[in-house]
Formats: sequence, C-alpha cells, structure tokens
Amino acid sequence: MTKAAPRARRTRRRLRAVLVRLATSLLVIWGAATVSFAALQLTPGSVADALVGTSIVSPQVKAQIIADYGLDRPVLTQYLSYLGMVVRGDLGHSYQLNESVGTAIWAQLGASLQLTAAGMGLALVLATVLALLTAKRSRWIRGVSSGAELVGTSVPIFWVGILLLTVFSFQLGWFPAAGGDGLGGLILPAISMALPVTALLAQVMREGLERALDEPFVLTARARGMSDAAVRLRHALRHALLPVITLAGWLFGLLLGAMVVIEQVFSRQGLGTLMLGAVTGKDLPVVMGVVLLTASVYVVINTLLDLLYLVIDPRLREAT
Repeated sequence: MTKAAPRARRTRRRLRAVLVRLATSLLVIWGAATVSFAALQLTPGSVADALVGTSIVSPQVKAQIIADYGLDRPVLTQYLSYLGMVVRGDLGHSYQLNESVGTAIWAQLGASLQLTAAGMGLALVLATVLALLTAKRSRWIRGVSSGAELVGTSVPIFWVGILLLTVFSFQLGWFPAAGGDGLGGLILPAISMALPVTALLAQVMREGLERALDEPFVLTARARGMSDAAVRLRHALRHALLPVITLAGWLFGLLLGAMVVIEQVFSRQGLGTLMLGAVTGKDLPVVMGVVLLTASVYVVINTLLDLLYLVIDPRLREAT
C-alpha cells in the first residue's frame, strides 16, 4: 500500500495533465473556428455573397447555400451549425474551385507539410551543429557565429529565396528554377525557410550549452576521461534541447505562414498558393478551411513536442 499510493498519485497527475492539454488544444481549435465564423459574418454584404466570392451562381445555387449554412436562421444557430460542420470534418464548398474545401486542401497538404518539415528538420540539424562547434569557444569564433546569426535573422526570407535561385538555378543550373518536383525541387525552398530559423535556434541552443557546460556533472564527466565531444553530445546537449524544443514549436507555426512567400518565389504548389489564390479571389470557404487546418497542425505539433520533453528529460516523468 505504501508503494501503491505514490504510484496512484502520479497516475492521477499524469491523467490530469493530459486532460488539461487536451482541453487547451480544443480551446485553440475552437478559437480558430470562432474567429473564422466572425470574419465571415463581418464581411461586407450578405454572407451568401461572401461564400460565393467572385463566382457567378444561379439563384438556385444561392438558395442551396442559404439552406446548407442555415443563413435564414439566427446567428447563434448559424454558429452552432458551423461548429457542427467543423466537428464532422465538413469545411464547406468552394464555389470558385467547384469542389469541397477538404478536397482542395488535401490535394495541396502533402507538398506543404513536406516543405515545412524539411525546412524545420534542416534548421534543427544546422543549429545543433553550429551550437556544438561554437559554445564555450574563443571569442572570435563566437563573434563570427553571432554575426552570421544576426544576418540570418535580419534578411527577408523572400530575398534569400531569390538569391538562391539566382546563384544555384539561373547561373549554375544545379536545381530547377521553378516548380521542381522531387528532392531537387525541395532543396532550395527548404534552405530558404531554414536559414532564419537556424539563426534563432542556434542562439538559444548555444546559450543552453554554455550553461550546461558550467554544471558540476560536466566536470565529473571530464574527470572520468570523457572527451570534449562526448561531453557535449552525451550530457550537455540534452540539457540545452528543452528551450530549443519550446521555440521550435512556435517557429513551426511561423514556417506555416512563410509557405505563402516561399511557394510563390519557387512557383511551388501547396497550401500557401491555395491560400493566396483564395484571398485574391475572395474564396472565404477555402480561407476559413486553411486557417482551421493550420491551427490544428500547430496544436498537434506542440502536443508532440510536449511529449518529447518527457523523452529528453527523465526528471519531468518523475514530476508528473
């Protein structure tokens, strides 16, 4: 009984933490859905005209829109009906694309997630290498690294893309200039997205490494004859990763927004191109659908990162 009681308390704490995280995630998605609905209601003109956008539809189609969205009912009823559609996965219909919003988004989702994952993965690798090589090094090495990171965070992402296209596509011809498929068409866009993220992550990771390298356990590891590289990789790096993971979750959301610019610069298909076309053509169902999807992806990524904390730092498992 003595051992079972603490175990039961830990189980209850973990269950409570999971429920709180789930409730927070649902709250974020509900907020995104509510903002989308409010934007639809506040659009000048009738809601039916806003849903149609620049398309020309017959009175019968407009009547069907009113019936589908319950536009002839009170606003609260419309809101509840819209939430019901979202819960069922029904994001509405694009009358400009003449297909469901879910189908339109699904067709572009893979390319965008591939680009975002490649950019974030490359940024994490580059930042880790840069931080390991410069933490607790001589002043001039750290100065050069800090200067490069400042440039990386200051240069606009579209300018980086144009520069990479000019050098590696137009002059050297190593990569396709526009709309390339496969790995060759992914490298330059991923680098463009990764460079500013790398600069931010490297700064945070280097500070974490330098704090960890001053801890007593590092001195103990060195006294046992462990090499500098082993100390950095096996001991200090784990302690430096927690703030980086927190920042990475936030930066992933920024990368989702940066897709609009990168996909235009490199003439790639994806959610960014779909979103830009929807905004230009006032295709509100598609805009609302992309907003909801982006919020959902952001919630899922940050939830997975929270679970990764427990893998990296065993002390957190004991605390929950």
